[in-house]
Amino acid sequence: MTQSKPSIGHFSDLGINEKIIAILTKKGFNIPTPIQYQVIPDALEKKDIVGIAQTGTGKTLAFAIPIIQRIISDKGQGLILVPTRELALQVEQAIKQIGFPLGLRCVVVIGGTPQYRQVNALKNNPHIIVATPGRLADLIEQGVYSLNRVNIIILDEADRMLDIGFLPQIKKILETAPVERQTMLFSATMPKSIPLLASSFMKMPIRIEIAPQGTLSETVEQEVFIVTKNDKMRLLDSILQKYQKDKTLIFSRTKYGAKRIARDIRNMGHTATEIHSNRSQSQRKVALDGFINGRFRVLVATDIASRGIDVKDISLVINFDFPHGSEDYVHRIGRTGRVGCYGKAISFVTSSEKAGIRKIEQLIRQSIPILSLPTLPPERAKQPHAEQPQFRRGRQSFARRQQRVPRGHRQNNHYRYA
Repeated sequence: MTQSKPSIGHFSDLGINEKIIAILTKKGFNIPTPIQYQVIPDALEKKDIVGIAQTGTGKTLAFAIPIIQRIISDKGQGLILVPTRELALQVEQAIKQIGFPLGLRCVVVIGGTPQYRQVNALKNNPHIIVATPGRLADLIEQGVYSLNRVNIIILDEADRMLDIGFLPQIKKILETAPVERQTMLFSATMPKSIPLLASSFMKMPIRIEIAPQGTLSETVEQEVFIVTKNDKMRLLDSILQKYQKDKTLIFSRTKYGAKRIARDIRNMGHTATEIHSNRSQSQRKVALDGFINGRFRVLVATDIASRGIDVKDISLVINFDFPHGSEDYVHRIGRTGRVGCYGKAISFVTSSEKAGIRKIEQLIRQSIPILSLPTLPPERAKQPHAEQPQFRRGRQSFARRQQRVPRGHRQNNHYRYA
């Protein structure tokens, strides 16, 4: 069932608790976005919902308000599943700004951080849990956490969770949760696997579609350059010089590529950091916080950032490596032009990737301008970008350490490293 309502009115028109309304007003939230206006009333009536809306339209608040009100009125426990650690932390912040004044406690359960701290937090019966499926499924398997008290479950960025292989964990979690629960599922794209999941684990869900899937914000200007791999870094140099005041997010296909791109950008004289799966959670947090507060103008990331970054003032997104999937393009580009702000998206496409442009245009229902290459500057990076890691790096590093040790001390040094 697909439902549509006029997207006008105020939060006070939606049946929201007066205490929550007061907090929203204090935080500056007065007029709901279309997804919030259409989802919240049905969610407050405890209906199962499949919500489709483009990125940056306020989906988080659309489910945060109902889950908070449900916990206040019915007690129990709420569970929010997300695909990435960064998104989990950002959802936690959104929950806290409304729930904390009401005395609600929220816990984040994610990988990359000590498990014992999360176990201890869960033992204190928090009101709302924000989790990545892998870590939560592990805790359930170990018997340290039970979903017996959960009466509302949210799946945010559901298509991404299924795309990166979380389906077994999600099924396990939903099968373990009480049958009498409310389930809401949100995403910007809706592949065939989503309706199948909804039919198996939801009760007559209402489909609320703000815009057809794949719709991008009208405030995002898109461009494509056909470029060789060898010219990518020089083109990037030219663009960063042209838009040197813009906060820029750059996507790489691999974690090794992200590291090398960030290094080369720093060699060009720009402040840059990177986020990828090889970095610890603390390193990823430092990188993201530094990008948000302006310490780093450029953030280079793999696709873990396409769903986990909600930075409102990103004005430029660059696809240094063209995404494999059309849906990934939509989510990458959705990092800019958020909440009505202007944004620009530039993609580097090699000759062998041209067919992907047409697939994306079919999904987003608009054409993307293909521009001529500008006059490229001489290459200034010390090392060119490469997709593959340097192998035997650890052995080479050990050899260099051996060379720095005086000959008479090498035997002791050998035992120390062993």
